[in-house]
Order: sequence, then C-alpha cells, then structure tokens
Amino acid sequence: MKTPALFRPNQPAFRQQYTALREQSLTVGALLPGTPGTLQLRRGTGYAYWYRVYYPVPGKQAETLVGREGDSAAENAMRAQMDFAESTARQVSMLRKLGFHVADKASARALVELHNLGAFESGLLLAGNLGCIAWLNELGARLRQPAGELAIPPYLELLAPEAFLSQPLAATLPLGAAPEASAETVNDTTNPLAPHAAITLPGLPAMPADILVAGPRFGAAVSTPGLAWSGTTTPDHAYLRAAPASGALLAGGHCIPVRLPQAARLVWHQLYASLRRSAPRATVERRLALSLAAVLLTLDPWAMLTAWETAPAAITEPLRPLRDSLLISAAAHPDLQDLLADCLGTPSA
Repeated sequence: MKTPALFRPNQPAFRQQYTALREQSLTVGALLPGTPGTLQLRRGTGYAYWYRVYYPVPGKQAETLVGREGDSAAENAMRAQMDFAESTARQVSMLRKLGFHVADKASARALVELHNLGAFESGLLLAGNLGCIAWLNELGARLRQPAGELAIPPYLELLAPEAFLSQPLAATLPLGAAPEASAETVNDTTNPLAPHAAITLPGLPAMPADILVAGPRFGAAVSTPGLAWSGTTTPDHAYLRAAPASGALLAGGHCIPVRLPQAARLVWHQLYASLRRSAPRATVERRLALSLAAVLLTLDPWAMLTAWETAPAAITEPLRPLRDSLLISAAAHPDLQDLLADCLGTPSA
C-alpha cells in the first residue's frame, strides 16, 4: 500500500484569497476579541450609551462600553471594526472549507490579546505547532493528518527576545503560573518548584504556554522577581530568533498578525522539542514538522540543509537517534528521506 503524502498543495486561487486576507489584517491595528457582536443602545441612568455585546469565548457573553448616544465618532469607529471582524470571520470560515488550517477559538482569544498588547511588535515570535501551521498556510500547503491521530493540542510556544523577562511588557501579558506541573516538561533540578506559564483570560481554562528564553538545555524554568510565571529555556534560542518573518495565524474567526521564526529552522527546533513530549504528542509534532519540511523542499531545496548546517550541536546531536523513525514517516517523500539521511548520519546499529 502506497504511503500517503504528508501534505497537499492548495490551489493558487485559494492562496490568493489567503494572501489578500493576511494583507488586510496587517492594516487594521487592534482586533476585536471574540465574535464581531452587535451594538445595543441602553438607557436607564438619565443618559443613553452604546455597548458592544459579544461572545469572547463560546457560551459566555460580554459587553464593552463604546460611548454616549450622539458620539458619532465612537459609534462609527466601532461599527467599522465590527464590519471588518464580520468580513474576516466569513473569509476565515471559507478558507477552512478550502483546506487552510484554522486554530481553535481559545488560541484565537489568547493571540488576539497578545496582538493587541503589542507583544509581537515588541519581539515575541510564534513558534511551536501554531508557528508550523501558520507557515503551512503561508506556503500554500494542507497537512494530511491520518485518521485517528491525536489532534494538534492548544498550546502556545512563544520565543522571547533577549532580557524579555525583565521588560515591562512581560508583566502586562495575560500569563500566570501553570496550574500544575506537566508530565511532558523537564524539571529544573536547581529550582524544581518553579512554574512554567499559562495564558489566563476570563472565561477560559488556563492554556499551557512556553515562553522560550536562552539556556543550555530545553525545558528548565527561569523565574524573575515580580512574575508569577517562568520562562522555559531552549539551547537554540539565538538560532531561532535569526531573521524572523512577518506572517499571520488563522484562528477562530480571526486572521492575527504574528512574527515567525524562519520556517526551516522551526522544523529542526520542533523535531528537537518533540523529544521532550509524551509519545502521542511527539508523533503529532514530528509529523507536522516533517510536513513543513516536505513543503520547503519543493520550494527551496537548500533551505533545510542550510538550516541544519547552522543549527547548534545541542539540538542536532539529540536528533540522530530519530533517524530511522523519521525516514519511515517521510516514506512518501524521497527527497525528504535523502535530506534526513544526509543530515542525521549513518543508520542505527
């Protein structure tokens, strides 16, 4: 039986629709959280006020004061934002049907908040599974996920700039301590009780998050006075931060502007990070990374090899034992198998 390909290319016309939406998203500034909502005029205090009524998360209604009745500037500005949000939601829904990857609503809520706080403009990069998904959309490819395989879990991995934990922005982000230690996280033997991080927003369960900072190994917690959460070390921090790219993530009903590591470097990082995951999640992350690698080889045959040659030994050496399993996973892509064999060395004994 022929092994199915890891990805399928999207049609050029569909890619143009995505590109147009992404370009629009870069021009609007702050995004409205949740559903577009409706405007309601309320009286009862002697004055009338406009409110935007919406759902920040499924099943939970909220409202935001817009302005007094007669404040046409505030009313018209909000109507324009809501019209844009409604248009975006329709386009994202259509792109989902056309095969583009759309992250869940909880991830959308978290990333809209980070965008509105200026986190990506200030240097945070979206890495991890969501970074790979953003790159697949950007490169016009659709992941082929086997039936029965674990769904890509909601989990944020954000690459922080140097000294980020001591910057004022770090204290304003919607981050708290992870609710409990994860079995998939390496314990910091020098500070075993140090928490990692979680996105904490009203109405949402805490979403695990790794804020990646420089360190000699992956997964150790780095605490900073005044922060309830900790950063997570990774030995390829500087490698991942080199020459980031602008991009966007489709999530919920949003198209959220983000900054991304170079795609080829993100592939090698993801494969390395998968070594620290439980078996089901590691399988999902490796397939996602290999899918992105296969797409890159069709567009730029040298990108993956160049990224390997510049990667630190701290991430390349631990990958060598994965050689045989990665070759099996890449069976439908001979060029990718050749690359992996060249990079990872001789077969295991």
